[in-house]
Amino acid sequence: MTTKKKSFTYHWGSGYVVEEARVEGEHHVPTLQLLKYTEGEAAGNVSVRFCHYSHRGSFSRSPLMMSPGEIDMMRAALRETPELRELLIRLVGE
Repeated sequence: MTTKKKSFTYHWGSGYVVEEARVEGEHHVPTLQLLKYTEGEAAGNVSVRFCHYSHRGSFSRSPLMMSPGEIDMMRAALRETPELRELLIRLVGE
């Protein structure tokens, strides 16, 4: 079975989600994504997207909010995303 890559497009570039950590929260699905730009002026760069989805799978364009329990679950989920995890460690200075 082939898994379809999740793509994204911004006015400065487009590309694919190369790593994703997500957890099932009470109200939504908090998600952290490592985006790799393949086209546009940002080609060759990466970004971290903090986002969330509804339980039905719809992408939400509102700020990500996470409860302490969801943060704990996300920490465990990040063990499966080594590049994303490394960037977040740089963010918090550990």
